[in-house]
Amino acid sequence: MQNSFSESYKNAGVDVTAGYKSIELIKKHIDRTKTQGMLEGIGGFGGLFALPKNECCGKTSEPVLVSGTDGVGTKLKIAMLMDKHDTVGIDCVAMCVNDIICAGAKPLFFLDYIALGKNKPEKVEQIVAGVAEGCVQALCALVGGETAEHPGMMEEDEYDIAGFSVGIVEKSKILNKINVKKGDVIISLASSGVHSNGFSLTRKVFEIDSKKDILNKYFEELGKTLGEELLTPTKIYVKSILTLLEEVQIKSICHITGGGFYENIPRAFSENYGALIKKSTIETPSIFKIISDTGKIPQRDMFNTYNMGVGLCVFVSQENADKTLRFLKEKGENAAIIGEICESFSGVKIE
Repeated sequence: MQNSFSESYKNAGVDVTAGYKSIELIKKHIDRTKTQGMLEGIGGFGGLFALPKNECCGKTSEPVLVSGTDGVGTKLKIAMLMDKHDTVGIDCVAMCVNDIICAGAKPLFFLDYIALGKNKPEKVEQIVAGVAEGCVQALCALVGGETAEHPGMMEEDEYDIAGFSVGIVEKSKILNKINVKKGDVIISLASSGVHSNGFSLTRKVFEIDSKKDILNKYFEELGKTLGEELLTPTKIYVKSILTLLEEVQIKSICHITGGGFYENIPRAFSENYGALIKKSTIETPSIFKIISDTGKIPQRDMFNTYNMGVGLCVFVSQENADKTLRFLKEKGENAAIIGEICESFSGVKIE
């Protein structure tokens, strides 16, 4: 690679040597994510991963691969305006692996794709450091990725990141929404804040694109600046859920992402049922009240856009509710019973 250099390509806006420097800088971060199945480091044309034998249960097992892909969305604008890039990688991993665990699957490996107006190796290192941290939290390996310069398509300081993850679950243990019945309990796992959804609305509410100094405003209710609050990375629930699955019979799980309660919760049960959510049981972080008050956003729109303090919902029978709640709290999760499954309506009711 040392002999790979094109003056003509550099003059067109792409410096391949910057890409090589980026690779050198991120290697130490990737090394943090090594797991049993990771066969080699970065540099090849494809990431190699061997399914660990202990992930499957003998000759009669039926391992199923579960995949998820997502990005960080316009939360990246906040990172760019604040010139802070070491947390959005966590968001990218979280958005993928939190989806995978909704099937009851364990994430195995992750790949990222970073497009930049100009490859600045130190910035790439910050981004990938966040990705690596997310992989460590999710117990998966960062087996590869791609960094691409897009001069002429993106401004020099702009970038986008997307990710892809694969997990594994025994076929007989895949969580299936048809198992959710009337009377089942909905238990929430608290979010760490806004996570990675609703940022187009959030940016509009605070007029962030034209008044970026608002990000430096300190809010007593938050105990930090608005920018610091908004860049809080998405919580990763992998460890807690994987251990919970070994202790309690979980019927279904949903990840509260884009579309909030009204779109995501019904994905976890059959159409002939409904979810009754008790708003008073939800511990909603102050940032959501600030957004609602500032933008004069009605309650339904808030619950249809944001997670409102609920990152994940676990569905269990009434007899398993107390055990589930106790176990999650022992694992450090802020968990609460926020609702139940009903038969008299479909969709979601919040009261």
